[in-house]
Amino acid sequence: MKSLLVGLMVFIFEKFFLLANLKVFSVSTEKDTSRQSCYACFYKRGDLLQVPRTLFVHFGIYLGNNKVAHLMPDILPALSNDVGLIKKVVTNRRLIMGVLAKIASIRVDTVQDFAYGGNILVNHMDRSFNTKPLLSEEVAQRAEKLVGATPYSLLWNNCEHFVTYCRYGSPVSFQTDQFCETVKKIIRDQRSFLLSAVLGMAFVLCMGFRLSTTLPSFLVTFTLWMAS
Repeated sequence: MKSLLVGLMVFIFEKFFLLANLKVFSVSTEKDTSRQSCYACFYKRGDLLQVPRTLFVHFGIYLGNNKVAHLMPDILPALSNDVGLIKKVVTNRRLIMGVLAKIASIRVDTVQDFAYGGNILVNHMDRSFNTKPLLSEEVAQRAEKLVGATPYSLLWNNCEHFVTYCRYGSPVSFQTDQFCETVKKIIRDQRSFLLSAVLGMAFVLCMGFRLSTTLPSFLVTFTLWMAS
């Protein structure tokens, strides 16, 4: 039963991100039209790389020698001590379970593994900051010092917080800000209240009129009503 519940949570979480496609979180509207075949030729040590992955826009710091430091949610280190297995590319399922468990690591991968088949943008975040980036070597050294296990938070400690701290000295996530704005719009929409009322009633009818089922349904609907 527990594994079924965990699987259901992963499925719902994955579908949520796929539906949102997280393009709404992107801080750049430009597209990279060129396919990069020789990654290492394009980047300098300390560059901030960003790439659209399956579920999100992902960020990393280029360290040189075709290596990138990046923060990745990953459940596997909590389940296994097999270093060889952990070093393999983090799959979407490992990533989602890491997000739910709030477990992550700042790891070093090749540019190819970091890109995960996507097109890479270089230092596009510079235009979003009023302050100039730190010196390239300092950026890379900051990233290298942070390599290792770290707690994960979608709102407070994600891959974007990591790279903005390394390159600009301040942990910021524009994806998080846009995500919160999107959630606020959904909450303020009165249709969300109506949908929650219908689903809450259906849930109560299916599970029975008990305090443990009726109270949560009422509180969710009431909260959305007050916020709308």
